[in-house]
Amino acid sequence: QAQLVESGGGLVQAGGSLRLSCLPSGRARGSYVMGWFRQAPGKERDFVARIVWSTGATYYADSVKGRFTISRDIAKNTVSLQMNSLRPEDTAFYYCAAGSSLATSTRAYDYWGQGTQVTVSS
Repeated sequence: QAQLVESGGGLVQAGGSLRLSCLPSGRARGSYVMGWFRQAPGKERDFVARIVWSTGATYYADSVKGRFTISRDIAKNTVSLQMNSLRPEDTAFYYCAAGSSLATSTRAYDYWGQGTQVTVSS
């Protein structure tokens, strides 16, 4: 059984920072790629960032490039998303995902967490 548990969401003012963490277990652990997606009310789930577990190579959506940083801690088996300079448009439910492809579509990911809410007030 695969499981991904996210933590770290919350409410922050515009310009502030939040750090999300994801702990994979079971079949999700050891996945080739770990990613973060987000979904705002009434919108599709969009790619935010991904990291290749073995090499640490990262890739970001243009909308978060320069503001968000994805990283992994091999010893703790966690993936984090550091979000700085947050904007109201970053408000969404954020999901951690594990997959076996470098593609950025949701279909490329096999396992998903339950998500955590991030709200940025103006």
